[in-house]
Amino acid sequence: MVIPNNIDQNEKFQNTTDIIPIENPLDHQLVQKSKKLSWLLRHGAFDQGLAMDEAGWMDVEDLLVFFDMSQSDLELIVSTNEKRRFQLDDKRIRACQGHSINNRAITREALEASWDEYISDDSIWHGTTISVIESIGQEGILPIQRTHVHCAPNFDSVVGKRSSSQVILEISSARIRKSGLNIFVASNGVVLVRQIPTEAIIDLVALTKRAKKQKSELRACLKLPH
Repeated sequence: MVIPNNIDQNEKFQNTTDIIPIENPLDHQLVQKSKKLSWLLRHGAFDQGLAMDEAGWMDVEDLLVFFDMSQSDLELIVSTNEKRRFQLDDKRIRACQGHSINNRAITREALEASWDEYISDDSIWHGTTISVIESIGQEGILPIQRTHVHCAPNFDSVVGKRSSSQVILEISSARIRKSGLNIFVASNGVVLVRQIPTEAIIDLVALTKRAKKQKSELRACLKLPH
C-alpha cells in the first residue's frame, strides 16, 4: 500500500510516536499500523475503494482485510491511542475527527449530526504557529484541508492541540455562537467548529522563546490589547 504525500503537513502522522511507547519491534509495528489506520479513516478510504458512510464509519472486517490486521491488534491500537483518535463501535470503526475535505465519502453535515453539541460557555483553545497569525488576524482560523477547526476544551488538554504549537489562542465560545456558528465536541473531547472568526479570539499565550519575543507584534495582528 502506498500512502500519498499530499496530506496536510501540519498533521501528517504527527505525534504518533507517543501513541505506544517504542520498546521493542512489536511496539514499533503497532505504531506503524496506527499511522496507516489514521490515514485511511481520515483521508484515504474512498480513494482506496473502501465503503465509508458520510459520518466516516466503515466496517471493521473491511479494514482488517485491507491491512491484513488482527482484531486483537486493532483493539490494542484503539485502546492505547493517547489522543483517542479512533471510535470502535462493535462492527464499525471511524476516526473521531480530523477528516480531510478530500475524503469524498464524508460530509460536514453528517459528521456534525454524529457529534454532540458543545454547550459550555467556557473558553476553548487552539494551538498554532507564528507564521499564520497574520492571516488569522485577517481571515480568522480556517480548517484549510480539514472539515473543521480543531480546538481543545481546556488549556492543558492532551487532545485538540498540536505539539508543534508556538502559541495557544484563547477563544470565546459565546462569540463564536454570536457569529452564527455552531460548536461541536467529538467522542474524544476535541472541540470542532467550521471556522473561527477573528473577533472570537480573546487572548494569545506565547509558548516558545521566539513567540515570547514577538508577543506584542502577534497580539497586534489579532487586535488584542498589549
